[in-house]
Amino acid sequence: MATDDEVHYRWMKEAMAMAEEALAASEVPVGCVFVREDRIIARARNRTNELRNATRHAELEAIDSILADKELTPENSQYPLSATTLYVTVEPCIMCSSALRQLGIKEVYYGCANDRFGGCGSVLGVNEELPHPIHPGYTAKGGFCREEAIMILRRFYITENVNAPVPKSKANRVLKTDILPAGSQGR
Repeated sequence: MATDDEVHYRWMKEAMAMAEEALAASEVPVGCVFVREDRIIARARNRTNELRNATRHAELEAIDSILADKELTPENSQYPLSATTLYVTVEPCIMCSSALRQLGIKEVYYGCANDRFGGCGSVLGVNEELPHPIHPGYTAKGGFCREEAIMILRRFYITENVNAPVPKSKANRVLKTDILPAGSQGR
C-alpha cells in the first residue's frame, strides 16, 4: 500500500507534466490537477499569454472545467470542491487561494513557494490564516517536487518572453542549478 507521500508525489508528477506543457506553450510553467476519489477530475496549465487574460491561471482553468461539468458538480453546492484535493506545481497566488477557499477546496499540495504572490502563507495566508465569516479555511502543504518546480520556472525565466509588451534580452543569462533548502531566501 502506498504511503501518503507516495500518493502526493504521484499526483504532483501529473501536475508537473502540465507545467511542462505550459513551458512548451511559452507560458509561465505552472500546472495542476484536481483529484477526487483517487482520480484526476481536471488538469490544467497557465494560459495567460495564450488568452491575453491575467486571470487564466492553471487553478482557475481547471475550476472552470469542473464547474462546467454537471457530473462533477451535479447540484448547486456552496462548496463544490469540498471532497477535492488540488496538486499544483507552485503555491497558489492570492487570487487563486481565495477562489479555492470560496469553493471549499479540501486541501492543497504544492511544489515550491511563491515568494511574490503566494496566498497560502508565503505572502498572505488566504487559505486559513485570514479569518472569514463564511468560508472555512483549508490546509496547504508545500515541498512536493519542489526542486523540479523551481527548475522549470528557472528554465522559463532565462528565456525571452516574446509575449511581453517590451521583451527583455536574456541572451547572457545562465541557468542556475543550485537550489537552496526550503525556507532559505532566494530561488
